[in-house]
Amino acid sequence: MNVLFAVSECVPFIKTGGLADVAGALPKELKKLGTNVCVVMPKYGTIPQHYQDEMVLEKVIHVQVGWRRQYCGIESLTMDGVKYIFIDNEYYFKRDSLYGHYDDAERFAFFSRAVLEAIPFLENEPDIIHCHDWHTAMIPFLLRANYDMYDHIQTVFTIHNLQFQGIFPKSNLYELLNLNEYYFTTSQLEFYGNINFMKAALVSADKITTVSPTYRDEIQMPYYGESLDGLLRQRNQDLIGIVNGIDEEAYSPDADQLISYPYSVEKIEGKYKNKKELQRYLELEENKDVPIISMVTRLTQQKGLDLVKHVFHETVNLGAQIVILGTGEHEFEQFFREMEDTYPQQVKAIIGFNEELAHKVYAGTDLFLMPSRFEPCGLGQLIALKYGTIPVVRETGGLNDTVKAYNEYSGEGNGFSFKNYNAHDMLHTLERAVSFYHQKDVWKKLMMDAMSQDYSWGQSAFKYNQLYSNLTSTPS
Repeated sequence: MNVLFAVSECVPFIKTGGLADVAGALPKELKKLGTNVCVVMPKYGTIPQHYQDEMVLEKVIHVQVGWRRQYCGIESLTMDGVKYIFIDNEYYFKRDSLYGHYDDAERFAFFSRAVLEAIPFLENEPDIIHCHDWHTAMIPFLLRANYDMYDHIQTVFTIHNLQFQGIFPKSNLYELLNLNEYYFTTSQLEFYGNINFMKAALVSADKITTVSPTYRDEIQMPYYGESLDGLLRQRNQDLIGIVNGIDEEAYSPDADQLISYPYSVEKIEGKYKNKKELQRYLELEENKDVPIISMVTRLTQQKGLDLVKHVFHETVNLGAQIVILGTGEHEFEQFFREMEDTYPQQVKAIIGFNEELAHKVYAGTDLFLMPSRFEPCGLGQLIALKYGTIPVVRETGGLNDTVKAYNEYSGEGNGFSFKNYNAHDMLHTLERAVSFYHQKDVWKKLMMDAMSQDYSWGQSAFKYNQLYSNLTSTPS
């Protein structure tokens, strides 16, 4: 079975978010199950040069984007048994950032069309094209509208975040997509007078997946549905939730080269050493008995930062140290800088992102706070669990699927959670978590249970492989 992964970013070549982690890890796991996966993505100018030097030019073609006939280089590179195809066009992709440009509609209309035009030049024609988020969402639609010769190819579309849909003016229907008025209807591309790239996939893909079962259910409700909940309810039978995993080669405390003291369930002492080193590095009081609450996150409202801001002083008064690592909205960056100035012995805010420091924070802290307004899956809580850093989360999306509230009577659970999007509910849950932190036997068991669970891509890959097999065995 041949699967073509169409993505806008992929580890290790380029990354802005969790999509790149999925695109980097899942194909390798699928390959272990016997599925042949080829990944296709744009050749961005910011991909490290040593990767670009390894790429081989396979073919030069031209792609029609409205009235424009654009150069398209098809380049390849094989790594860890997975073949990667890079779509080259410097006008579209040699930019200083991946997204947020004035012509994103044109850039990803080109990419979508280029993926389909490249099929004859791939080593294996795909049985399935698996597309991810709005940047590749036109592929299933264009496949059905313009490529009858590929009507046997099945399509899967994964929603990583429904909030970002690729909504553009109607004029792009013909100007960029070579489509006519027939396709501008509420049952196809029309969306409140505009065209919607993500909607294109939701009406045309054979199967739709989300990155957690709870998120699958949530986005069929108006509160989470971003005005697409009605369509998603219509596609309910084709909508499947599969929780993400983490790459355990990149995130494993017993083999992590970015932390000073590797540790495991059997050698848990290393975690305490990492904590002491982190306190020293961040110039916090070196005290093993003080709980450290950490956040490694984008500083945005989606991540529940307004809740954190509302009860921050009360959280400090729990006697904890607080470490924030991330970048995002100015309001939150400025707030955490001010809190560091106010509580220099207890609060450290690192505004920016540093991969090595992120690993040190996961390894050296005790509690990981993730009170998201919504969370399609979330990787932070999975990494934290793997490192024995106990998550405190809101029960939404993938957080609800992966973190089970600790029950002191049964001893079950791997974290702490609250349901309502309410700052004082969050504070109460933190108080509860800190109280158990001071019960050393309870906390050690929590840590060891968390670290012993399987957060790898193995189970998820099996479910995706099952989905692919079902599609290819079902007559079109």
